[in-house]
Amino acid sequence: MEDTIAAIATPPGVGGIGIIRVSGPKSKDIARLLFRSSKRDDGFKSHHLYHGDIVSPETGLVIDEVLISLMMKPHSYTGEDVLEINCHGGSVILQSVLSEVIIAGARLAEPGEFTRRAFLNNRIDLTQAESIVEMIMAKTDRGLELAVSHLKGNLAEKIETIRASIIDILAIIETSIDFSDEDIAISNYSDISRKIETVIDELHKLVSTYREGKIYRDGINAVIAGRPNVGKSSLLNRLSGEKRAIITALPGTTRDFIEEIVNIRGVPVKLTDTAGIREPENIIEKEGVRLVWEKLAQADVAIIVLDGNTLLTKEDTDIIERCRAMKRLLVINKADLSHMLDERELTTLIPDTIPLIWISAKYGDGIPELKDAIYSIVLDNPHNRQSAYIISNVRHKTAIEKTAASLLKARDAVESGLSPEFYAFDVREALDSLGEIGGKTVTEEILDRIFSTFCIGK
Repeated sequence: MEDTIAAIATPPGVGGIGIIRVSGPKSKDIARLLFRSSKRDDGFKSHHLYHGDIVSPETGLVIDEVLISLMMKPHSYTGEDVLEINCHGGSVILQSVLSEVIIAGARLAEPGEFTRRAFLNNRIDLTQAESIVEMIMAKTDRGLELAVSHLKGNLAEKIETIRASIIDILAIIETSIDFSDEDIAISNYSDISRKIETVIDELHKLVSTYREGKIYRDGINAVIAGRPNVGKSSLLNRLSGEKRAIITALPGTTRDFIEEIVNIRGVPVKLTDTAGIREPENIIEKEGVRLVWEKLAQADVAIIVLDGNTLLTKEDTDIIERCRAMKRLLVINKADLSHMLDERELTTLIPDTIPLIWISAKYGDGIPELKDAIYSIVLDNPHNRQSAYIISNVRHKTAIEKTAASLLKARDAVESGLSPEFYAFDVREALDSLGEIGGKTVTEEILDRIFSTFCIGK
């Protein structure tokens, strides 16, 4: 990579600081050309900050007072010479300085090109590169924790450990091929089969963490549903901690969907408040009810709200019945008032595994228990989820599944007594599939797809 790239590395808008990042062989020359030190020091030491001005060589005008740092290869983010210019955070300033950098010999970076260069220069592997986007997009502390773990190489280390086991298996198989004409027992078939089975078990354990990892990264959709005036909007306001939905005693107050993302024990939960479900009185209400059912069909969890101050109605039972196939929670609101709802009647409509949660959306009673229930239903078995390694990327999941499938074919071939050449091929296929995760056997097409999701400047 002989060219030098540049981009604004901070988000658009006005702020105290804006950073322009430059990477490539011309980084130092660009610094010398554009930067005028306030201490009249012409030398640049790597990883030092220098104060001064960015000056246009053509006009001699000062564009901005800045701090710059030069990080010489290979000890930089990209593994190349990197220049970072810390400007004042205004879009006109940043664009003006970036224009001068381009004129001085750089070109505008493509999305993700800095991180792609870091990968190509072996500063990071592909799991670490992808974790950078995960860190930026993290919605909760738990999602950030997983992304940082991947950035620190914990997942890469686990993948490498599994790869080493597969390489050992392949070495045993290839040795048996090399010595096939000699009376030397390299390894018996059952030993190879056991080693393959051990690796397959490790892969299955890793794949089993994907759903949890995806939930922490992307979150889940929870739709609050029920007939009018049971307290759906009050519940949304209570869970979000602010008044997001208008609350009145009039049926039909909520017509449009109101959405809010809340953090429930590290899980980003997108709550959707919906219109009350009842027999529609006009075409607008009919369309609103239709959209509620559409939203419920797309939801990960249905939070069905009932009014504990009234008897169970046909509308209540219809909603419960239509959500039977979904993950659902039954929330009985208005616990602060007289309990008119008959729980025994309600339990005949639902399995024993679905808890009845009494709450007061008005005063907050039962809300901690509801949050616990949402967390538990989302993660199935939250008390047995502490895995040292968690995957959250579908690309990783697919590669691990391909690896396990190839090893399964190899194991079956071993146990069927086929020639070692046959299952050696399957084991090599497994090795290639697993290598895709860290980027050891990745194609340019896959790299283009991955780094196109990055922002410019990262």
